[in-house]
Amino acid sequence: MINETIHNEIMLVPVHVWATNLESTAREQAINLGRLPQIFRHVALMPDAHAGQGATIGSVFGCKDAIFPSAVGVDIGCGMCAIPTSVRAKKDITDRCGSSIIRTIPVGFSAHKEPKEWTGFDYESIDPDLTKEIQEEAPYKLGTLGGGNHFIEWQYDEDGRLWIMVHSGSRNVGLKIANHYIRKAKEQNPCEIDRNLAHLDPESEDGKNYIRDMQWALDYAYQNRLRMMYKVLEITQNIYEKSGIPFSVDMGELINIHHNYAAQETHYGELVWMHRKGATLAARGTIGIIPGSMGTGSFIVRGLGNPESFNSCSHGAGRKMGRKAAKERFTKKEVKRELEHAGVTCFSPSSDIRDESPGAYKDIGEVMENQDDLVEIAVHLKPLTVVKG
Repeated sequence: MINETIHNEIMLVPVHVWATNLESTAREQAINLGRLPQIFRHVALMPDAHAGQGATIGSVFGCKDAIFPSAVGVDIGCGMCAIPTSVRAKKDITDRCGSSIIRTIPVGFSAHKEPKEWTGFDYESIDPDLTKEIQEEAPYKLGTLGGGNHFIEWQYDEDGRLWIMVHSGSRNVGLKIANHYIRKAKEQNPCEIDRNLAHLDPESEDGKNYIRDMQWALDYAYQNRLRMMYKVLEITQNIYEKSGIPFSVDMGELINIHHNYAAQETHYGELVWMHRKGATLAARGTIGIIPGSMGTGSFIVRGLGNPESFNSCSHGAGRKMGRKAAKERFTKKEVKRELEHAGVTCFSPSSDIRDESPGAYKDIGEVMENQDDLVEIAVHLKPLTVVKG
């Protein structure tokens, strides 16, 4: 539900807020968005909203004649995929799967030793440096996890059935594309309200090039998740069947969504460029994924198509403190104890995952309650084993 509407004398459009206890920096960013003359009707802040660069993470808004690279985000196409399996979840087996995956799929800053093939690597950006990144660097990162809050997780539903979930994005190439066009926007249409809220005209040459390159990054991010999912399924099937348990999946049940993107959509009878930064599509009947923080539950949801949120919902629990603050607040022992209490095994090349402590995130239960008018819960998932960068 809308918990608050921000609209003061300096704002041109209101901001509808589904979040509770919105932090001061995020509130200031929301007000700045409401001051922009390009914004269509209003801004929607999802229940997991928190401060970002320029546009608030968890912000959703449309524009008729402008596109804001910073309101798409720097990890273009970051998103989720999930799939149910035919087997019951068994933690001793999923822990063996996690141990195998951490040795098989590069995570963090790691990459494959050999480039991977994909038809998308024939793509050429108008910018030669981006083309080089796409054609020479990105092939080594295809099918790799990345770091931060990205993960591979084995989970179980209310019936004990095993699910597998992957959260990752466009790796470094999406960041390079985003930063390139954020610089272009600052050169062409600087914003006095916030320098990171510069925009591009979608009909300009740079605007069209950004849209093309953004779409490539969305396709690459999806392919990246898909490659990892195939590898995880292959290893999980092998380990289950070595234990004498037949294993299968129906790839038609694969759910895939992304939460950093812009797309042309019709809202309130108008065609607009809809920006979703840390928010996912929740049109009526759309199946989505809302992960909790590490060690807490995740949700498969069905969109309700709420027009006030521009058919959107949260992309996760949302941070309530930054990474630096989390490392200052939590100890390694506390995080280890919390995961053990939750019955979750974490595999990571890093000995320090304090910044991903569940305590650094909002309460996923409260987040879900705050968006009961945006989505309905189809499946509640609980974690067993997780791989992190």
